[in-house]
Amino acid sequence: MDKLTEEIISGKRLTRNDNLEFLLTIKLKELCAGANKIREKLCGQKVDLCTIINGRSGKCSENCKFCAQSAHHNTGIKEYAFLDPDVILEDCKKNEANGVHRYSIVTAGRSLTGTDFDKAIEAYKKMHEECEVNLCASHGFLTEEKFIRLKEAGITMYHENIETSKKNFHNICTTHSYEDKIKEIKLAQKVGLNVCSGGIIGMGETWEDRIDMAISLSELGIVSIPINVLMPIKGTPFGNLERICHEDILRTIAIFRYLNPTAYIRMAAGRNYFADGGTKIFQSGANATITGDMLTTVGNNTEQDKIMLTKLGFDIQK
Repeated sequence: MDKLTEEIISGKRLTRNDNLEFLLTIKLKELCAGANKIREKLCGQKVDLCTIINGRSGKCSENCKFCAQSAHHNTGIKEYAFLDPDVILEDCKKNEANGVHRYSIVTAGRSLTGTDFDKAIEAYKKMHEECEVNLCASHGFLTEEKFIRLKEAGITMYHENIETSKKNFHNICTTHSYEDKIKEIKLAQKVGLNVCSGGIIGMGETWEDRIDMAISLSELGIVSIPINVLMPIKGTPFGNLERICHEDILRTIAIFRYLNPTAYIRMAAGRNYFADGGTKIFQSGANATITGDMLTTVGNNTEQDKIMLTKLGFDIQK
């Protein structure tokens, strides 16, 4: 394992043609230590903090089984139209002052169109002019023209999770396909945007599904990989699933680091499963996280995150 770790640091990359069973059998402590070493050598001590705002909530036409915002489920969440651009600008400024590096508007729905898309462009332009934070966006399936408009408004990264493996995707959602996701990722990359793409663990998938997802993201050249742990929400088809254990979360993070050595491995939903905010997560290969409130679930306190990460030796400066 030590030899493989050094080979990855020196440029070796694992692919789907390699026998990867060792990732599931090696002792967790050894795997996490190796992943952390890869992170230190190839990514350094910089940590990437991002926060998101729920720009439009509920009434989503898609039937993703994990999501509280789907119109197919009865979760009782608050629904509202696209926020006023000035409200978003104020929130962005507040989070920038708190030290986050990225800020993203996330909207429910298959796509963002019409006046809602125009409002998003207005908000991004204002943030680009008045803030120095990196701007990201997550608005479902868009056309090439809209990706270009986002880029011109100041967006540098687009978010489009693949959620799980290609084989398992139909167990998660049937109103759009895995191929739809890949098409959007490549379209965003075509116009020059970086892509943030990952998925959710704890939805009944196998370890092979998790490894396949990690490899697929590597093949796509994804630079930021959010790993979400399912937070079962009452009223969704996955509302009664049991939470996965800490050990499975840490093994997943370490595996993603071995298969994506230079990417931001970004811990997203589920970090509050760890009583201390997830210290072990950042000793297992992760070097980025979402901080603050997250959509329909409560996130982590930004100031507490900064204290924890600084104690771990990370550089939180912009």
